[in-house]
Amino acid sequence: MDMQVFWLSLVQGLTEFLPVSSSGHLILFSKYMSFTDQGQVIDIALHIGSLVAVVLYFWRTIQAMLVDLIKEKFLPNFQVEGVRLAYYIIIATIPAIVIGGVLKYIGMDWVRSTKLIGWLLIIYSVILWYADTKFSTEKKLKDMKLSDALWIGFAQCLAFLPGTSRSGVTITVGRFLGYNRSEVAKFSMLLSVPAILAAGILAMYEIYNGGELNQIMMAYQAIGWSFVFSFLAIFLMMQWLRYATYLPFVIYRIVLGVGLLLDAYNML
Repeated sequence: MDMQVFWLSLVQGLTEFLPVSSSGHLILFSKYMSFTDQGQVIDIALHIGSLVAVVLYFWRTIQAMLVDLIKEKFLPNFQVEGVRLAYYIIIATIPAIVIGGVLKYIGMDWVRSTKLIGWLLIIYSVILWYADTKFSTEKKLKDMKLSDALWIGFAQCLAFLPGTSRSGVTITVGRFLGYNRSEVAKFSMLLSVPAILAAGILAMYEIYNGGELNQIMMAYQAIGWSFVFSFLAIFLMMQWLRYATYLPFVIYRIVLGVGLLLDAYNML
């Protein structure tokens, strides 16, 4: 077992669906540990493990969407709840796919900065705290409108910057729109499925075409361990949100962000 992959999987699994920025944690892990940067291929493999965890945890919801889609012959009949939710997820994913494709062409190395991660952790934690404490929690997924899904989808694009947190920024916008904490967390996790799936297929294609055997084995280990820890994190978070707020995550982000900035500006 590759210990670097194990620890990366632990970090990924426990942070992917919490509003704390998994990509930021993965970059920081490589920076402050004695391991080399794992690179984007292993990053995506870790996300695939998280994807499998989401699919298995919410399998009933996903099954209901598929059944309704088949019954309606995949036509966009928004009067049917499963069809409506499925199309909202697809539509909300389009902005991230477009922006992600552009950024992949441009290159993303410039965003792997400790200072940037630190500032974004703090800034978005304050915004999340405000949204979570000042807005109602009455709306559920059955109340979602197309415009709401689009707002959340465009917000997801901000997460290409490490430290923002894909789940964090989508949950934040959902809270601004008045959605229940656990309901918007569920939508955020379901929204990760098509985006991670698209990136995962591309990454696995690149691995098989040009990857060495060692890299392929590391990718499979990353998927397996990430799944285990992601499933645990999803279960614990969904249980927590039945009774509490996002405040612990806000505090954690601020403490981590301040620590990173003190280090980045040589103040420690």
